[in-house]
Amino acid sequence: MPTRRQRPKESPALIAFGGQMRRMREAKGITQQSIADHANISKGQVSRIENGTRRATRAFVEVVDRLLEADGALIKLWLDLNRNGHPVPIWFDWPKIESDAATLVSWEPMLIAGLVQTPAYASALLRGNQEAVEARLSRQDVLTNNEGRVPTDLVLLVDEQALYRPVGTPETTRGQLEHLIEMSMLPNVTVQVVLASGEHDGNMGAFVVATMDDRSEVAYVETAIRAITTDDPTDLAMLTRTMIALRSRALTEDMSRDLMRKVIQERWT
Repeated sequence: MPTRRQRPKESPALIAFGGQMRRMREAKGITQQSIADHANISKGQVSRIENGTRRATRAFVEVVDRLLEADGALIKLWLDLNRNGHPVPIWFDWPKIESDAATLVSWEPMLIAGLVQTPAYASALLRGNQEAVEARLSRQDVLTNNEGRVPTDLVLLVDEQALYRPVGTPETTRGQLEHLIEMSMLPNVTVQVVLASGEHDGNMGAFVVATMDDRSEVAYVETAIRAITTDDPTDLAMLTRTMIALRSRALTEDMSRDLMRKVIQERWT
């Protein structure tokens, strides 16, 4: 079996951008708090951008470029360090985006999404890789104990077929659906089952759209080759249209819970 490639803990692109932004800010004698006030985000978020641990959105960069009177230099740097709407490496910063998000809207056409998976369900999908299972489960803290922050709001759109798809043992799948019902009762979690009939753009693949505190959006999109992050307006507009189509096919929260209970009783008991 080939050695599993480890993801680096830092992104050269994010660090390069953050470091240059800090130097330009300090040269102008402008504080992080001033940038935070102008961009309508927290000082901590500005600090994370400058430290290279959070990705800056295009809208944020444009605000800072004007404030620093950079004549487009900061925007050009941001563009130079981006490839097709996302910084290299393309998968680096999603866990951080996910933990910082105010709202997440998730669509998964095949399985139950990772943020609400049980240990047994995750282990079956990850073939017993305990390190990967623990990493996935640790992400779920954003819904209940987000490092002292208000828990993230999650809208989870679940494909009806995922309720019937066996993962692991029947007990594993039953336990997952029971857990999903429990999670749907949290005040910050909305679970809606999308009826499987008909063709729609959601069949193209899974995605998550994160809305940040400053109302900017970043999407995580799974492809056959790899997952990417993007805040390209064209990409976001397409995902918004897909979400509207999916929610038009979705049951209400109460009806979704009733269907899950029915599937548990008829298929997994």
